[in-house]
Amino acid sequence: MVVWGGTAVFTKVATKQIDPLLVGVLRTVLGGCLALPLALLMHQRLPAGRHERRLLALAASAAYIGFPLIFAFGQDMTSAVHGTLIFAVLPVLTSLFGTIVERRRVSALWVFGCAIALVGTVVVILSGTHEAGDDASLFGDLLVLAASVVCAMGYVAGARLSQRGYGAVPTTLWGITGASVVLVPLLAWLLLSGGVPRADAAAWGSVLSLAVLVSVLGYIGWYWALARGGISRIASTQFTEPLFGVPLAVVLLGERPAPLTIAAAAAVLFGAWLVFRAGRPKAATLEPCREGLVGEDSAGS
Repeated sequence: MVVWGGTAVFTKVATKQIDPLLVGVLRTVLGGCLALPLALLMHQRLPAGRHERRLLALAASAAYIGFPLIFAFGQDMTSAVHGTLIFAVLPVLTSLFGTIVERRRVSALWVFGCAIALVGTVVVILSGTHEAGDDASLFGDLLVLAASVVCAMGYVAGARLSQRGYGAVPTTLWGITGASVVLVPLLAWLLLSGGVPRADAAAWGSVLSLAVLVSVLGYIGWYWALARGGISRIASTQFTEPLFGVPLAVVLLGERPAPLTIAAAAAVLFGAWLVFRAGRPKAATLEPCREGLVGEDSAGS
């Protein structure tokens, strides 16, 4: 969460000097350039079953193609504070999709937490440019929200793959490698048509941070944790992201969230915390849940 908390800031710094589409593509392709050698050196195997391959393709398409491209455009059109706070609803979305996939029963507290977090997100989006500076925009906020929905779908697919016995490391390495292969033709076209952007070290460093820290190392730890702690429970740890992302935006970009934005952010975090409380398994059930994670149905996690 410390690493991922800087996603909005890294993206904002990069898109100030580099086209958002190119930032999204470079993030995945550069990550793939690191992931492929690692996968080969570590002798990581591709999933054998047809269903596992489909899950890998879905996770890769959502997390490494759809999300980076949509998020880069959205973050370019809004403030880093808004991007970070809207992204804070991601644990609720992940828990929601995970609950649907795992066919879990939900409690009134879970529903209440989701409602509070979603209302807080709506307030952040509707607060407008006068609340977060000239960089904030309604359309940019909506794109960030759409990217969060896509990302949550990728999280759940990757977690389900890990739960079926396929490790977090190959899920990440082969997922980003496959996505980078798909995006290489688009990268070639962008560079041939527009050339290499004239950007400073901060912009290129942000792209590398998105590729290495966020897309490779972050996802390895994330899928590992989701598989062992349960999708709904671990997803809620993402509510800590704004605790790192917002201060980073204030320090590096000079953004100042208004009181209404801060209040809405508090609602998002409180709602996500309630979802976490509602989805936390009892101590007596932890061991059986851990044993059932690699089975066909992990609803008990």
